[in-house]
Amino acid sequence: MAVFRIVRQRRLLLNWIESRISSAVIPRKYMSRVIPVDLFNSRPSHFINVPVRAKTTATSTTLLDSSTTSTCDQDGVEHDSLDLTFNDAKAAFRSKTTAEIIRAYTVFQLCNVPYLVNNNQKLMQIGRKVLGKNLFHKLMKMSFYGHFVAGENQVAIQPQIQRLRSFGVKAILDYSVEEDITEEQAVTAEMEIVRSCNPVAGTDTANDDRGYAQYKADKGFADRRTGVEAARTYFYRNEAQCEKNMEIFIQSIEAVSGATKGTGFAAIKVTALGRPQLLLHLSEAIARVHKYVAAVTGKEGYVQEQHIKPDILAKRLEKLGAKDVTVQSWLKSTTYDNLGLIHILPWQGVVGAHKKLREAMKVPNLSTGQMQNLLPPLTDVEEEMFNNMMRRLHSIFKVATKLDVRVMVDAEQTYLQPAISRLAMEMARIYNTEKAIVFNTYQCYLKNALHYLTLDLVQSERQNFYFGCKLVRGAYMNQERARAKELNYEDPICSDYDATSSNYENCLTECLRRIQQKKGTDRSNQFSIMVATHSEDTIRFAIHKMKEFGIQPADRVICFGQLYGMCDQVSFPLGQSGFSVYKYVPYGPVDGVLPYLSRRAQENSDDDFFKDRSLTYRKENTSLCNFMLLKWLLTNFLVNNYDVNNVNVMIVKWEHANLFV
Repeated sequence: MAVFRIVRQRRLLLNWIESRISSAVIPRKYMSRVIPVDLFNSRPSHFINVPVRAKTTATSTTLLDSSTTSTCDQDGVEHDSLDLTFNDAKAAFRSKTTAEIIRAYTVFQLCNVPYLVNNNQKLMQIGRKVLGKNLFHKLMKMSFYGHFVAGENQVAIQPQIQRLRSFGVKAILDYSVEEDITEEQAVTAEMEIVRSCNPVAGTDTANDDRGYAQYKADKGFADRRTGVEAARTYFYRNEAQCEKNMEIFIQSIEAVSGATKGTGFAAIKVTALGRPQLLLHLSEAIARVHKYVAAVTGKEGYVQEQHIKPDILAKRLEKLGAKDVTVQSWLKSTTYDNLGLIHILPWQGVVGAHKKLREAMKVPNLSTGQMQNLLPPLTDVEEEMFNNMMRRLHSIFKVATKLDVRVMVDAEQTYLQPAISRLAMEMARIYNTEKAIVFNTYQCYLKNALHYLTLDLVQSERQNFYFGCKLVRGAYMNQERARAKELNYEDPICSDYDATSSNYENCLTECLRRIQQKKGTDRSNQFSIMVATHSEDTIRFAIHKMKEFGIQPADRVICFGQLYGMCDQVSFPLGQSGFSVYKYVPYGPVDGVLPYLSRRAQENSDDDFFKDRSLTYRKENTSLCNFMLLKWLLTNFLVNNYDVNNVNVMIVKWEHANLFV
């Protein structure tokens, strides 16, 4: 009789889940009477075997026969085969407990409730007041915090990092505490410190050259969080706060060193280390240099791709009227090799603090021959602030080099990115002499992403340093388009999702092509690439291209990255198949990471994901994840083959009804 009741309850539970597909919580009384069973023994039709090194020969690389259920690397470590449909629930959730599976399903279902998502910050504030600090913290740890954040501090996250490692997934640590300020406070903080360094858009000074409107501060976009869901924003308070941010980054690097055994990453943002307006200033100077080079050479494009020797440049300047003695001195400070000029600005002196920025940002006037500033010079105070920013960057990378920890320099808005990217590349030139420590980030939703990436790849070869990069789609699309429209400059973003995907694939192919060229040389690991995406199509493309170019997972020059708590159906199968995979692991106290949790809720909402794919650029298919979680729950609450058949029929019906698309 008791057995009959148990079976009946399981059947009732199955019917209940089917009728309440949108429900997020399974009653506790059903959880105590289940017998988990493994119903995932059948192999999906899209299984492939991961290309790995044969066990018997360390130097040969062969594709193992697709009939094999697992593969071994050269050290005899067994790896699973990879289902490129990423529908293998067993591989996706093998690392999870039943409670974590239910929590994940609950969280993703709650993210589908528009009212909760749209008002999440207000509801969290109410929750803190009504429930009190302790109860609120417990509730968050049982739900959103527990799913998206690894722990409160470096000690608390250790078990999660070790568990990830046991399933072939490594960690990028990020201390995700953010300042929770209002929009008014953000605008005030940004505009109070902007005027001395950069003209404000719309003023007479700013309108002197409308071609550079992109690099003018604008009050309407002073809150750099507006329209940004997937990235954190730092606001400048004072130099002391920047020092504190530097210490936090260094502590993260130390945590990576202690927790990941030399395999992890840390992540930093340059805007956390100084005044963003200095980066705005520097970005405009870089843009002006490009136009200056075009005026001198008569060709569009960057100076390094024109292969101009310094003596040729000197003759052209002399022909244009620049004959001053100081011009000859300026030419000696340019960066060049046997192929020609690489930079006409003295970046080595800038990042080394050997030359003041106002002296470095000078070029010969083509009419008078006298040296002139590209922009109004910085004040002594601003020069000191810039030197402080450089000192902080050096401090971070010195510690990273000493501890053998790689550091991701996150990308930011296009009006700041030229400066950020240039500083990252100059730091790479200094610290990537033996291996890639500094990783720059390239946003593939930008029309010019491939061009910038190619230039930097070439620079690393010409200056003989290791190149590391992270390829992402981008996090600032809505803000970038709105700002371009408001300030009347060209939209820098690709036209739609497919154009972005194509751009991403072109960037990745260029990297893989250069990696292939280095295979078999003493610089075979000169290029290290992270494919940071939640797009299954892009990941499949990367895997097929790796095979095409003869690049093995064991070569460890290509890795993949996803966010902690998201895209597990991709990360864990990749890791268990021998690929190098990372989870972006945030940590910090509950109250400090609420802004981060707010963004994750928005990013996983149905409206944002599916309303208009061409406009949202979402990287995580929440409904697919819900489908896989539900499938796991259903198949683990069954008792016999009759139930299995019912579930298979039910799932097919749901799929045909587009409930999970």
